Amino acid sequence: MGAMSSQHPDHDHQHDHQHGHQRGRDVEEVDLDAMFTQEFWDERYAGSDRVWSGRPNQRLVEQVEDLEPGTAIDVGCGEGADAVWLARRGWTVTGVDVSQVAVDRAARHAAEEDVADRATFARVDVVAGDGLPGTADLVTASFVHVPPAVFDEVYRALAAAVRPGGRLLVLAHHPDDEHTGQRNPQLTQLLFGPEAVTRLLGEEWEVEVAAAQRREARNVEGDVVDFTDTVVRARRRQG
Repeated sequence: MGAMSSQHPDHDHQHDHQHGHQRGRDVEEVDLDAMFTQEFWDERYAGSDRVWSGRPNQRLVEQVEDLEPGTAIDVGCGEGADAVWLARRGWTVTGVDVSQVAVDRAARHAAEEDVADRATFARVDVVAGDGLPGTADLVTASFVHVPPAVFDEVYRALAAAVRPGGRLLVLAHHPDDEHTGQRNPQLTQLLFGPEAVTRLLGEEWEVEVAAAQRREARNVEGDVVDFTDTVVRARRRQG
């Protein structure tokens, strides 16, 4: 996911794109310091017309489709697919990402889908400690994998942005994926399970979902591989 993008570097909404995660001798060297910067992600996005599929994350759809729309902050919005889907469902969304190229592209996507009045975007670097733009009824982070040294700080900040009665939704690549052979071993330290998030939540939170959910996806060779997603949905209690 880099610092702020709607997916880990190898995640493409419906497909597990293998950027930075090739197997065996084709493993790509990764500069961990560089990959959490605006420069890294601006270059990544500028290098192609579209990095991700343009479809919303299925796990997000599953967890949000039955919720009453309100305000939302989509952390690591990338090119805006999740934010646009939320806006089309009636949410008023602010998408944030470390990459200015990404948020500009997301804004264009929202305009093309006629939801620019409900989906706005801003460059925010949560790894560097930038604050989120206010609070919301729903704060989502889809495959936002950050350095372990700042993990607690980042995810506490996301939780703090949820209004009483609202929800935090975190989706991530689970550590079980280390054994699939599809993840770059240099990046497995960034994978995390549900407990990494739930342990940060106090008594004012009701954990509704804390699961490791398996799914099938095709890798770059076209083979079907089992992947595991971390899914955490928690509601902040009223009062």
